[in-house]
Amino acid sequence: MSTPFRYTEPQPPKAATGRVAEVYEQLSREFGIDEPVTFVVLSSAPELLAPAWALMRESLIAGPGSRTGKELAALGVSLANRCPFCVDAHTVLLHATGDHALAERLARGERPENEEHARVLEWGQQTRVPGGLGPEPYPFPGEDAPGYLGTALAFHFINRIVSALVTENLLPGNAQRFRAVRSLAGRTLARTVRRPARPGAALALLDLPDPGESPAWAGGTAVGPAYAALLRAAMAGGALLDADDQDLVEEVLLGWDGAHPSLAPDPFPDRRERPGARLALLAALAPYRITDEDVAAWRRPEHSDHCLVHLVAYGAFLAVDRIESAFTRNSVRT
Repeated sequence: MSTPFRYTEPQPPKAATGRVAEVYEQLSREFGIDEPVTFVVLSSAPELLAPAWALMRESLIAGPGSRTGKELAALGVSLANRCPFCVDAHTVLLHATGDHALAERLARGERPENEEHARVLEWGQQTRVPGGLGPEPYPFPGEDAPGYLGTALAFHFINRIVSALVTENLLPGNAQRFRAVRSLAGRTLARTVRRPARPGAALALLDLPDPGESPAWAGGTAVGPAYAALLRAAMAGGALLDADDQDLVEEVLLGWDGAHPSLAPDPFPDRRERPGARLALLAALAPYRITDEDVAAWRRPEHSDHCLVHLVAYGAFLAVDRIESAFTRNSVRT
C-alpha cells in the first residue's frame, strides 16, 4: 500500500486522542480537509503540530486580508521554495475562493492579469531572500500585514516540512494536474474557505501558558502568539545536535542569502561525518534534496519519528527565523 509519507509512519488520524485529536477536529471544520498530510506528518510531535496549525489558521484563515491575496502570497512562497505539492494545493484553494480564471492562469505558469494580484504573488516569491523585499510599500494594505506576513512565514515552514517528509503527489496519481479535478476539488472546499473564521480560536490548542514574545509585525493579533509558540517548539529540535553541529548550522543560516544551493560541488556536510548537521541544513535550504541515505546516516535506534520530525522542523525554522528577521526590520512599512 502506498503512503504519502517519507521516512515516518504517523498514527492514523482516526486513532488520534488528546490534543492531536483536537487539532484534527478544528482542521476538519475550518480547513475543510479531514486528514491533510501537511499536518498529519507533524502528529508524531504534537508540540509542533498544534502551533504549526495555529500559525496557518490565525494568518491564512482568520487573519486580516483577503483569502485570495493570502493564497497568492502562499503560492508565491511555494514557488520560490520549489514545493510542487504546495503549489498545487494553493492552486486548488484559489478555485475554492471562486477565482477560477486566476487559478488556471497560474496553473499554466502565466502571470495574473490583475496587477495587484501579480504584485502579491511576486512579493511572496521574494520573501525567500532575507531582506530582499527592500523598503518598498507592501502590495497590500498595511493593516493586513499580520495576515500576509504570518501566511508567508507559515508556508516557509510548511513547504520545508512537506518537501522533506511528504511525497509530491497532492492527489493520487497527481490527478490535480487535470483542470477538471482542480476545479472540482476547489468547489468542494468553497463553503469552508469562504466562511468567516473567528481570530484566536487556535490559541486554545497551545500547551504553553506563555508562548513567548510576539513579533512586532503581528500587531497584537493572534498571529503573534502562534508564531512565538511555533518558534519555541521548533527550536527545541536543536537539542538533537551537539554544540559544534548547532553552531555550524546556525552560522550557515546567518550567512544565507536565499539562494538554492548548488548541486556540485555539494555544499552540505558529509553525511558520514556530520549526518545531523547535514540533515538540518538540507531541511533549511533544500529539503527536496533529502535522500534515503541522508536519513539513514543519521537515524539510530533511539531516533524515533518524533526525533526526525523535530530535527527537520529545527532546520526548517532556522530558515523561517532568518526570513522573519527581515520582516521585523521592515515592520513599520505601509
